[in-house]
Amino acid sequence: MPRVCQFSGKKTRSGRTYARRGLAKAKGGVGKKTTGKTLRTFKPNIQRVRAVVDGRVVRVKVAAKFLKRGVIQKPVKRNWRPDSEG
Repeated sequence: MPRVCQFSGKKTRSGRTYARRGLAKAKGGVGKKTTGKTLRTFKPNIQRVRAVVDGRVVRVKVAAKFLKRGVIQKPVKRNWRPDSEG
């Protein structure tokens, strides 16, 4: 299954990381020089949680940012215990 948030559509994106050397001009150097560019991936923090969607409890893949914001409503915790017949 893909790493995609079902609410926001966030998914893995690609980008670059730049390797640099040298001292910045502001710090007295001759300036930073780029010595390499490498492709990398930026992955969203996707969690698989139980949530209430349209009145039903289902498992969804959701970005942690949306969990933190409170966009997702989690189901009520059950506190059922078996009868202590003994």
